[in-house]
Amino acid sequence: MSITAQPGQLLKSVEMPLTRVTLARYAGASGDFNPIHYNDAAAAALGLPGVIAHGMLTMGCGLRVVTDWIGDPARVLTYAVRFTKPVVVPAEGEAWVVFTGTVTTVADGVATVSLTATCGEDKVLGAATAEVRLD
Repeated sequence: MSITAQPGQLLKSVEMPLTRVTLARYAGASGDFNPIHYNDAAAAALGLPGVIAHGMLTMGCGLRVVTDWIGDPARVLTYAVRFTKPVVVPAEGEAWVVFTGTVTTVADGVATVSLTATCGEDKVLGAATAEVRLD
């Protein structure tokens, strides 16, 4: 199935609530048990503002904007991000991260999508782009 894309096209945003339970589950799945992802004292000892979400978790959640649009994760050719700010996850409640995407170029059956990710007022991913095969 071929997907139609045009430069400037906005993709449906994805809002993800991250909790300490989310971080524990991701740690188990990824094997990343760094205490900055679950222990306030460990995070503070490194000068962090609190427990932070795994960068790869944030990155993976961001790609959902693209995979929800394209319908098949196998169509993703490349994906790269730069981490700009950590997502601080409170002991109680949630940290909401909003992911958006815009098609920036389309050439030779490949669309490039620029992604943004914000948590509150903070941009948490920078230079985030994905290339996807359209046909």
